[in-house]
Amino acid sequence: MPQHNLYAQGPEPGPEPGPGGTGGGAQHWLWALGGAVAASAMGGAILFAAGAFGDARPDPDLAGYSYTSDLCDRTAFTPFESANYKIKPAGSSSASGSSGSSTQNPQYSGVQQGAVDSMWCNAELKPAGADSNDYSSTWVYSSATLHKKTDPSAEFADSYRAYGSQRSSVSYQVTPVPGIGDEAYLVSRSDDSSGSYVILGVRDGWATYQLTWSSYTSRSSSVKPPTTEQVTGLLKASATETLRKLRS
Repeated sequence: MPQHNLYAQGPEPGPEPGPGGTGGGAQHWLWALGGAVAASAMGGAILFAAGAFGDARPDPDLAGYSYTSDLCDRTAFTPFESANYKIKPAGSSSASGSSGSSTQNPQYSGVQQGAVDSMWCNAELKPAGADSNDYSSTWVYSSATLHKKTDPSAEFADSYRAYGSQRSSVSYQVTPVPGIGDEAYLVSRSDDSSGSYVILGVRDGWATYQLTWSSYTSRSSSVKPPTTEQVTGLLKASATETLRKLRS
């Protein structure tokens, strides 16, 4: 029976490789491997030239928002004032902050960094008509972040939905809020009839904003605290106006 050369179909036929030697088949294999390496190197060079292996990142979509060192100056307090909640006079506040003395109200701070610009504003409010025997504590906390390196959209919704998954004695309700930014979520918690805690989180492009209402009113107070629905309306009105000011 005639012997068939296993490499007869290759472009360079030759004897089968022996011990310590390389025949035409191996040469063909090496030639093919060399061509593949060359093609891969060329492709890599093209990708590198196009920026695939470079430091190319998408430009941050800040949606027109800009940094301010005083977020309180841009925060809209009018909706709260219209609901008979005034900013507690400076000197009577019990809080402290990095922006000034312990009696400053509202308090603000901000910092610009390579990846994010961060801004905060905390204000203590007092219900109008409350007498000296009424005890209440009402705070509005706001924060704004400009994400300059990473798009926050992939994690934004989950960060608020996580409240609804907490296993504790306190339950939270999380609902989407249409009409504000690219997406917005409301987190509400009602401990009892005398206290409320409501968060409104908004993402617009790569900018995020959060406004929080936290209040407690003693049961003996002559002032009736607002309902969660009323607080929600105040937060939405304030956030809408504040975001407009941050874009101006």
